[in-house]
Amino acid sequence: MPRHFPHWIKSYLQYTSTSEAPDSYHFWTAVSTIAGALQRKVWQDQLIFQWIPNFYIIFVAPAGIATKSTTLNFGMGLLERVDGVVFGPESGSWQGLGDALADASSYFDYTDPLLGQVKVAQSAVTVAASELGTFLNTEDEKAMSFLTDAWDGRKRKFLHKTKHSGNIEIPSPCLNLIGATTPSWLQRNMKDNMIRDGLLSRIVFVYAETKRHYVSLPARNVKTKAFHDMGTKLTEDLSEIGKMVGSYEFENEVSRVGGWMDQWYARHHSQREVHLASDRYGGYIARKQTHLVKLAMVLAASKREDLIITKEDLEEASAILYDAELSMIKVFESVGVVDEAKHLAELMQFIRAYKWITSQDLYRLCHNIMSEKDFKQALRLAIEGDLVDVSEKQGKRGVQPKGTVH
Repeated sequence: MPRHFPHWIKSYLQYTSTSEAPDSYHFWTAVSTIAGALQRKVWQDQLIFQWIPNFYIIFVAPAGIATKSTTLNFGMGLLERVDGVVFGPESGSWQGLGDALADASSYFDYTDPLLGQVKVAQSAVTVAASELGTFLNTEDEKAMSFLTDAWDGRKRKFLHKTKHSGNIEIPSPCLNLIGATTPSWLQRNMKDNMIRDGLLSRIVFVYAETKRHYVSLPARNVKTKAFHDMGTKLTEDLSEIGKMVGSYEFENEVSRVGGWMDQWYARHHSQREVHLASDRYGGYIARKQTHLVKLAMVLAASKREDLIITKEDLEEASAILYDAELSMIKVFESVGVVDEAKHLAELMQFIRAYKWITSQDLYRLCHNIMSEKDFKQALRLAIEGDLVDVSEKQGKRGVQPKGTVH
């Protein structure tokens, strides 16, 4: 069946254009939605390992700011209409997730160039965790280890022994995760070493602190029949995407010796981007090529059915990841930080919310969460760090976010 839209993601962004959430939230929801449809039925084979198009995507924003849960449910609502897609529990224990993946075990037919017709096993599950804290227990080492392996796309069976429920056997696990949380939850639950070496380097964090625009009554801006019809067509295209099976190949311009990938790889490892200069981003840098190829596969699937990754797909993916990294850094700044940095972050949240505020009023808001000494130190750091401007308004001195006009 021919697709309705030449570029699924672009059409999805049009479909969600009346939403208050930032464009970045809708883009990455679209990526997760396509990844959920593809499951592990497509891959890019490097013989000693495979790249698979699953993602861990987490929206981060202060509570009530950017409609995180509503946004991810937009895409998941389309995905749940696609035959064969399995959703896992968004809360509970590692045991529940393991059971869901084991129950999702299935086989699909694939014509291997050397072996001919073969049946390939997969255990593919999508999890949509509106509250990340109900899904992820960062103290559960076995769960964290499994999440790491599942993102990496290990081909062998995953075996987990339990005292009470016997063994859990998961052939070729493929976990696709999209979730939402707040900066304060990350501060309380994530450790700095998880950026350098662990799970956080495998997650695309998408940060927002403002709405795209204000929509008090969304139904007024949606032509009901047209909106419904477009949703139906997007679902039908998503079902076609879900029928794709096989190994993605790079076009020659990408894979030849000295081609695009060789040039990108050498540049990536010899010239670290300024915004990723800190050693704490070493884990992400080591896995950036995997992020790049995963995203290029999704972009290719959004546009066409042939299993070719082009130079244009990779260039688009590279530009998107660059923008995402600037967002991720804002998230990482709240992880594993000292108290001084936490106080500064808290102070800036109030200043951004109030646009302009006197130091006395600011202290009244902060006095229950930091001492007067800590408050003065945080305010000094904000001023010396050029994060705020000091100005007068109606005869009173106050601070405002850098560059704000009042």
